[in-house]
Amino acid sequence: MKLYVGNLSFRVTSDDLFEHFSQAGTVESANVVHDRETGRSRGFGFVEMPSEEEAKSAIAKFNGQEYDGRQMVVSEARPRSEGFNNRGRNNQRYRW
Repeated sequence: MKLYVGNLSFRVTSDDLFEHFSQAGTVESANVVHDRETGRSRGFGFVEMPSEEEAKSAIAKFNGQEYDGRQMVVSEARPRSEGFNNRGRNNQRYRW
């Protein structure tokens, strides 16, 4: 199960996230998202756990918990909406 982890400190690395979430169970991967141009953390990331039970345990344990000075938001990751670009506008071209 893939988890969304938001409101992360800009100092938190993917390795930090992996280690922290390992307290709740087996972690397959952890990734902090970075800005493509600046390389700076965008303050959120994703953690993948093989078991739904462990993932739900991680949500219960870490959602709202302070980590590196910030209160984390942890929830089940949702798939990206299709048809929208990163500015929230529909990618379809209008025809007149």
